[in-house]
Order: sequence, then C-alpha cells, then structure tokens
Amino acid sequence: MYGQKAHELQSPDGNLRIVINLSDKIQYDVMYRNDILLQQCALRLEVGNQQLGSNPKLTKVSRKSINESLTPVIPLKYSIVSNTYNQLLLKFKGDYSIEFRAFNDGVAYRFITDKKGIIDVNSETLQINFPENYLLHVQQPGGFKTAYEEEYRHIQSNEWKTSDPMILLPVLIDTRKEYKILISESDLTDYPALFFKSNGNNSMSSIFPKVPLEFGEDGDRSLKIEKEASYIARTNGKRSFPWRYFVISTNDEQLIENTMTYQLAQKNVLKDTSWIKPGKVFRSGDLKQERVKAAIDFAAERGIQYVHMDAGWYGPEMKMSSDATTVSPDKDLDIPALCQYAESKGIGLMVYVNQRALVQQLDTLLPLYKKWGLKGIKFGFVQIGNQRWSTWLH
Repeated sequence: MYGQKAHELQSPDGNLRIVINLSDKIQYDVMYRNDILLQQCALRLEVGNQQLGSNPKLTKVSRKSINESLTPVIPLKYSIVSNTYNQLLLKFKGDYSIEFRAFNDGVAYRFITDKKGIIDVNSETLQINFPENYLLHVQQPGGFKTAYEEEYRHIQSNEWKTSDPMILLPVLIDTRKEYKILISESDLTDYPALFFKSNGNNSMSSIFPKVPLEFGEDGDRSLKIEKEASYIARTNGKRSFPWRYFVISTNDEQLIENTMTYQLAQKNVLKDTSWIKPGKVFRSGDLKQERVKAAIDFAAERGIQYVHMDAGWYGPEMKMSSDATTVSPDKDLDIPALCQYAESKGIGLMVYVNQRALVQQLDTLLPLYKKWGLKGIKFGFVQIGNQRWSTWLH
C-alpha cells in the first residue's frame, strides 16, 4: 500500500477529488468531476534543516469519514453547521504527517509534526498552478504591514508578473467555466498569515513574513520592524499547522453560504460561553456627552444592541495617544456615566482602542474598562501578518 505513488480522496457526493502524487516531492491536483481546476500543486514545510515533503517516505495511510453537526457559539450563518467530509492522513518518515479533507464544497490540507521541543519553521511552500488563464479577484498590499483595506483588483493569472505586488487572503478565482475557487486558511494559531506572490508562469507561491526581533517607533498607532529572524515561526514541535483550504463553487451563492473556516477551526474550549453576547453595533463618531447619549437613544429605539465610541475619545484629536486610560481633554465625556445611561436603556457601550495602547496597557485597561461599565473593545491598527502579532491577537 505504502509504495503507491498516487492517493485519491473524494468528497462525500463524489463530485470533488484531490489526487496526491508522491515522487521526489508531494504534488496534488484538484478536480471537479472530470475537470482539472488546479494542477500539480506542490507543498512543503522546511523545519530546521529538514525539508518535509521532499523525497517523502510514506509509512502509514489512514482514512475515515465524518458526518456530524456543529453548534456555533455565535451563529453567524447557521445555528447548526453540517460537517461532513472524507479524510486521508498520510504519515511520513521524519515525524510528520499531512492531513487532507474533502467536503462537498471544497478541499483542505494541513501539516502535522510530531517533533520534540521547539522548532524553527524556515518556510512553507504552497505552489498553486493554474491549468488555464484564470481571473483573480485580489487585494495587493504594499507589504506585510496591511490593514486589509486595499481595493480589489482583477488580474489575469497569466499576466501576473513576479515584479507585481503580492496578494493577501482570501483569493477568489474565476476559472471562466462554471467554477469559482476561493483560497483561504483556518486555525491560524501561533503562526504567520499566508500571502501569495506570482511565479510568472501562470502560478503562484506562498510568502510569509518573518518573525520580528526588534521594533522602532512608527507613530502612535503602530511599530516598525527593525530586525527580523531568518525563520517565519518558532513554535512547538508537536502541533498541527493552519489549514489551507479551497472552496469550489458552481454557483456564487455557495461562496456566501460556505462555512469552511468554522468547520476547520479549533473546537471551542470554553466551558462557559454565557458571557458572549453578540449584537448589532451603532458607531458614534461625534464624541460629545449629549451626542453619545443621543446615539444610545437611537440604538434603543431601533433594536440595536451596542453603541461604539470611535477613535478620538482619548489622546489629541488628530494624533491618538498611546494612553487609553484617560479621556482626551477636549472631549466632554464621562464614560462611567454614559455606561450607566446605556445600561438603563438596555444598551452596551464599547470603545475604540489602537494597538499601541493595547500592547502597552492591556493589564491596566481591562479591569479599568470593566469598572467603568464598558462591554467591549474595538481594536484598531492591529497587524496580524507575522507570528508575533497573530499570536498576540489570539
């Protein structure tokens, strides 16, 4: 069995297939019925001086099928999510495995390592090859420091050059047939976010920010990186890595209905979730006492659960201070009194806080805000690209 060069995994309905080929590398094709959507895509993980995925030596193959129902704590799309898939686990010499899952609406894979101690991940390769000229709907940041607010651009895959900017997730691909492909990730824990760059030959490969070692001042909202490590992650050697998933749709409605991120996420570990109270939020940008009270009245009259006081309630008007424990002198705001007023109306009051303040003052801010009566924080300018910030945010 382990001498096989190809291993196939089908979706429960039999329409989707992922075919994994083992040679001097690990490659896979993604197919819908008889149509090849992605071809000879490669994957690899470089850990220390090991290339996991190069010259793979298969030691074990296991399969299973899952049909379960998941109940989200916060039902964003569905109160019950059907989680039905077929799974293929390939175990290799060198203390690593690759797990593949095939759903009726997509496929996914992840690396799993079983190594002692702490490991340095130098790189991870996701090479995606397009069999034809596809249309890519993407955001292109100028670097890894991004607010994920770039305008979407529409790029011909065979015209995307190596000198062009990289792209961030999610990536929406129009095959110009009856299929669209959405590429993203899930279970991003203690690891950098995934970006892609062009290979210049109708394909793209992963690129990751490295671990920052030293920071310098860069205004009141962020820090600039002055020194980086040679690796993208330093992490536990016994772990699973983020899922890389591909939603395959034959109708645009399926993209909106998809719950792949939730299905692949870690299981909830909180025993008590009663304190989590989701709701609609009304933004109050006019930061005067009576205007915020008017916003609270507006929310109460219209069944909106929260009012959010936006940027500027602390620090100077145009340059926010990193001290988020005191109200800006030019603002007529009594936040504890506003919290009491909001509570009398059945409304929760929230405030904006930028990342610099959260990094510097988190242990002070949380008990203070609870004492004031605030119900939540909207955090701004949070960088989530590299491992340090994604782990901090988690």
